[in-house]
Amino acid sequence: MTTKDYRQRSPLRIFLSYFPKHKKLFAVDVSCAVGIAAVDLAFPLVTRSALYDMLPRGLYRTFFLVMAFTAAAYVLRTFLNYIVCYYGHTFGIRVEADIRQDLFRHMQELSFDFYDANRTGQLMSRLTSDLFDLTELAHHGPEDILTSTVTILGALVVMFSIQWKLAVIVAVTIPIFLVVVFSMRGSMSRASGRVKQKVGHINAEIESSLSGIRTAKTFANETVENARFTAANEEYKTSKREFHKAMGRFASSMEFFLTSLNVIVIGVGGYLIMAEDMDYRDLLTFTLYISSFVTPMRKLSSFSEMFANGFAGLNRFVELMRTEPAIADAPDAWPLDNVRGEIAVDHVSFAYDGDLAVLHDVSLTVQPGETIAVVGPSGGGKTTLCQLIPRFYDVSSGAIRIDGRDIRQVTQQSLHQAIGIVQQDVFLFADTVLENIRYGKPGASREEVMEAAKKAEIYEDILAMPNGFDTYVGERGTLLSGGQKQRIAIARIFLKNPPILILDEATSALDSVTEAKIQRAFDSLAVGRTTLIIAHRLSTIRNANRIISIADGTITECGTHEQLVHTGGIYSQLYQTQNALAGR
Repeated sequence: MTTKDYRQRSPLRIFLSYFPKHKKLFAVDVSCAVGIAAVDLAFPLVTRSALYDMLPRGLYRTFFLVMAFTAAAYVLRTFLNYIVCYYGHTFGIRVEADIRQDLFRHMQELSFDFYDANRTGQLMSRLTSDLFDLTELAHHGPEDILTSTVTILGALVVMFSIQWKLAVIVAVTIPIFLVVVFSMRGSMSRASGRVKQKVGHINAEIESSLSGIRTAKTFANETVENARFTAANEEYKTSKREFHKAMGRFASSMEFFLTSLNVIVIGVGGYLIMAEDMDYRDLLTFTLYISSFVTPMRKLSSFSEMFANGFAGLNRFVELMRTEPAIADAPDAWPLDNVRGEIAVDHVSFAYDGDLAVLHDVSLTVQPGETIAVVGPSGGGKTTLCQLIPRFYDVSSGAIRIDGRDIRQVTQQSLHQAIGIVQQDVFLFADTVLENIRYGKPGASREEVMEAAKKAEIYEDILAMPNGFDTYVGERGTLLSGGQKQRIAIARIFLKNPPILILDEATSALDSVTEAKIQRAFDSLAVGRTTLIIAHRLSTIRNANRIISIADGTITECGTHEQLVHTGGIYSQLYQTQNALAGR
């Protein structure tokens, strides 16, 4: 389904749309559940027949034969119950997994601005705990509604055939029961929704605290983090208390209603026996049917709680699935192929969230194979410009073209495949060195990965690690040095081998000796490729074809190193400052 489909359909219809894929499992689950209900309905009838016919007439052989069949029926019921429990939960888990898969796929499509505004812990909660209750709802929901309906209607039919006056009294209680269920379901659902929001908040605090645990220890701020988590945990306890109050009101009302039903049946049945309108054997049969009648009523009451929990998570799922990506492929977008590498930035302006202006009427043309260095003070717009080229954000005005094609008219996947980026803040996955490098080209051979590592000057370091290329790098690469992490990220780009390179402070974490080696590798890699280099260390960009300075969102100067050094502009000031610091 598309985002438009999620917006047009109700949450219930969306939920049910996941059932057909597993219709065989669902059919087995429901069929066995109906079989269980049939056995439960048959037992009171067998008991009534035994009391009315078999025992009074001395049909003992028939009686024991019927009892044997009844025992066999309960053996079958036990087997059916196993099938319902096992395959029913299997069905529910598969539905939940499909929903989670669609949610993750949709989150992959959302743009950078969405992740700028949402905390990771909250999104983790949407993917995990919010969906846990859907397994129970998918399994027990349809099954409980169907079997409870079959059991209640079947019991009423039999009770009406025995004594319609008493059956009418029992039937009148059903609307009362439904009124109580639906009147209390709303408060439970709202309370459950608040609980899930608080769980998301706690997950966000946990994610933040665990990610920053080293910083917390460095500043000896463990008590601060503990206080922050305690505050979030207290909010969760409060919201959970509200849900439990709503659930308690509901459960106690149901218990009063269901236990009172037995008193009503015995009282009215006793009166009918006194009036000779009913036989005690019929009252016994009625009592047995009330037991089978009460069980589905309890199921329906439990279903109301299950529905509240499940739909609170489902509504949060639907809410996210209805979120449109800020950046989407145009309907007529085509793949960007045979890329030469010409980049044209045409009068581009950009503002975050529409009001925080960063770039103002920037124009720049980069020829295929040209190396452009971008310098300037922090916050001037260097990184923002380089994030607009792969279309991580859309320009506010103007256009960016690659080989003459507006990047808004090509598919994002092909655009990202054509551009390789090495950022200052390197992210490594909690996996081996091999798999982290291979991320640049999934499916690459071990030999290709090794060759990329050699080009990135990390090969010898990897061989010195405990398990070589199979060494685990830790969460976000914490078991490696900063220079090693950055060189692994650089090896990814060597493996990807894209026609356009963007290097955002790519050598900032390297020592001078390694940096010199990497610079030679970059020079080799940049041959025949369009390269943009954001750099604060000006020694790494002296050989760039052109150097541009960006300050306050505009290009202030453009030229070669020799030209800009003598102009007295921003580049000259930066160069003189770095030389002065180096000479100390």
